[in-house]
Amino acid sequence: MSEEEKGIKAYVLMVVEIGSDHEVAEKVREIDDDVKVYTDLVFGEFDIVAVIEAPSIKKLDKVITKIRRLPGVLKTVTLVAS
Repeated sequence: MSEEEKGIKAYVLMVVEIGSDHEVAEKVREIDDDVKVYTDLVFGEFDIVAVIEAPSIKKLDKVITKIRRLPGVLKTVTLVAS
């Protein structure tokens, strides 16, 4: 199976406004019907970790841009899996 057929997986670490973690996580899960998105609330430097499985890097870029524009999201760090 080629990389394009397999898609691309990324982890997005987010810092969000205090008290908005549940709402932001829900919005992230609903961000796009063409990608699989899972979220977990975490303790430490980051508040939310999202796992995104997208069909292409272009689609992943669009989804991450949407996440970064969500109200309450202060900072993101994206890790693309190999």
